[in-house]
Amino acid sequence: MQDKTIEAAAPGTGQALRYKVAGMDCPSCVGKIETALRRLPGTSGVGLNHHSQILRLSLDEAATPRATVEATIRGLGFGVEPADTIHIADGDGVVTDAASGTEPRWWQTGRGRITILIALLVGGGYLLSLLAPAVSEVALMPAALFGLAVFGRRAVRLARSGSPFSIEMLMSVATLGALVIGEAEEAAVVVLLFAIGELLEGVAAGTARSGIRALSALVPQTALLIEGESARAVPVERLEVGQLVLVRPGDRVSADGVVEEGESDIDESPVTGESVPVAKTVGSPVFAGGINATGVLRVRVTRKASDNTIARIVQLVEEAQAAKSPTARWIERFSARYTPAVIAVSVLTVLVPPLAFGGDWHTWIYRGLALLLIGCPCALVLSTPAAIASGIAAGARRGLLIKGGAALEAIGKVRTIAFDKTGTLTLGQPRVTDIVPLDGNERTLLGLAATVENGSAHPLARAILERAAADGVPLRPARDRKAVPGRAVQAVVGGRLIEVGSPRHAVERGGAGSLPADLPADTVAAFEEEGKTVAVVLADGRPVGLLALRDEPRPDAARGIAALRGLGVRSVMLTGDNRRTGQAVARTLGLAVEAELLPEDKLRAIAGLKGQGTVAMIGDGINDGPALAAADVGIAMGGGTDVALETADAALLGNRVEGVADLVTLSRATLANIHQNVAFALGLKAVFLVTTLFGITDLWLAILADTGATILVTLNALRLLRRSGVSPVPAP
Repeated sequence: MQDKTIEAAAPGTGQALRYKVAGMDCPSCVGKIETALRRLPGTSGVGLNHHSQILRLSLDEAATPRATVEATIRGLGFGVEPADTIHIADGDGVVTDAASGTEPRWWQTGRGRITILIALLVGGGYLLSLLAPAVSEVALMPAALFGLAVFGRRAVRLARSGSPFSIEMLMSVATLGALVIGEAEEAAVVVLLFAIGELLEGVAAGTARSGIRALSALVPQTALLIEGESARAVPVERLEVGQLVLVRPGDRVSADGVVEEGESDIDESPVTGESVPVAKTVGSPVFAGGINATGVLRVRVTRKASDNTIARIVQLVEEAQAAKSPTARWIERFSARYTPAVIAVSVLTVLVPPLAFGGDWHTWIYRGLALLLIGCPCALVLSTPAAIASGIAAGARRGLLIKGGAALEAIGKVRTIAFDKTGTLTLGQPRVTDIVPLDGNERTLLGLAATVENGSAHPLARAILERAAADGVPLRPARDRKAVPGRAVQAVVGGRLIEVGSPRHAVERGGAGSLPADLPADTVAAFEEEGKTVAVVLADGRPVGLLALRDEPRPDAARGIAALRGLGVRSVMLTGDNRRTGQAVARTLGLAVEAELLPEDKLRAIAGLKGQGTVAMIGDGINDGPALAAADVGIAMGGGTDVALETADAALLGNRVEGVADLVTLSRATLANIHQNVAFALGLKAVFLVTTLFGITDLWLAILADTGATILVTLNALRLLRRSGVSPVPAP
């Protein structure tokens, strides 16, 4: 999936541009670039995604030329090129491939070369000190001066661009101060550790990005395009909608499509997380990246490569990773005050003891400089987004699509999960089990019901139409079709108003407060006790027959509910079906139920549950939109991948009820990871703050406190990517 350089601009906002930015290793880099660009006249809508490395902005080139934007970014030490340009050289000389997303080896990057050079200067300085002790005091000065020149220049540019409290500025001031007080060795070690820390942060950031980028690599580069009786290999990017491709046993499916010929089992775990291969026959949908196990398939392409399911998942995940969670926003506000406060403490540390108590200037300047180096909040700022990004990527690789940090945090805090029934807890494939005519015969009754339901996408309507087709019952002409939400569907057939609705609707139409006398109540009750849904067919308000339908629970539904119960999460089913049918399904699965709910009733039920704690709603993404939106977290399942990708806050692409427990567990693991990161970042800085004031911490230990903490926080977050299974995590 390649990015286009220029997109359609919004009226009056200038030219919409997209760039690929290289060399970012933490969210602080994003803030530096965004701050600098927002200060340029004519720029608006500036947004930079740290994980995808894509910059978006609108630019009025009459106020600021495009070249100025690019020069500003390069001046800050980052690389920038239009998003569809292949080669990107960053501000330090790194070259990467923007189209493929590949990244160079660390020693090929500008930061790698700078680190190697500083290391050689430091090593050479120590060697010179051993060979010529007389010059030992200045032997390490070249390393310190070189590092100061590189990072100091970047610090000045950042300050001019609106970021005066950058780590580069703090480190440069500390290095210069160390040189002024004669601590050249300390200064050299500081710049070396800082360079190594930056390099390792970049490597760790690249590892985090590769977690979701691996999804794109699952789609093969070539496809076997069928032309007549032969097939030839073509790049997948050249496939067009409507073309036929050949998928042999062992091949990966090259495009989203529909099976035109053949039968096989396909492993779709890269998309859905479902480990069991799925049987495919003529008419079955397939996803790019799936692995064909047994038979030969001919697949009709339904989506181009740039719009296939995996490409859309990658795009949605990258957008989700860019969205800041509530914790991340709080930490950013905190860090904006933290760094100036530490700088103020550093200044007071330098001035107060010598001026007020006659302390030694050298000692207190040294301690003040060490405090400067622990004043950068990089590790703290990175603690939340690193964990959120890893959690979202880990979920996507298991068919759990989470569309933002706020949703990921909220899922782990839910105390109640409300489920829709049809298509969520059940397979969404009801079948007509019983036909009971009260006037006429079964074929006439089925024909009337199918005629009225023709054109509806509701699962019960599809079941009636499938039964009519299977029995060879023709559809009759109809007019004035209309749906009464939550109650019935009606149409005029043969001059009569035919309605297909629930027993509740029949009661309302009868006006007597109970089932019409000519409708066998005991038959309706018996069907409902068996967990069947009853549809009443009425002609001009009079019952003419019953249809009973049953939708079987998903095979993993009971296990999924039990897993949630083990996590301390209460489950409740909200259904528009009749009470007896709802209770029968609920007994089978082991959860509470509220039945006979209209759409507005579901909203009231969600509002009531929210009064007891955080609530998630699981629906099929088709007719549960209001309830999904009303819940704290809306999760789509069962409505098909297209719907799941576009609706709600999260989606279970594998349509597994057990995936809900997986989501809760992943969210709790991510929250725990965030808490660990924040505690580690703040705790380490607190320790070094105290040890520095008491003179225990050297300058090199102070810089290690920052860069080391940043690296460890990143590595801790990356542990989420390695979670192969889902084990229970206690509620926070």
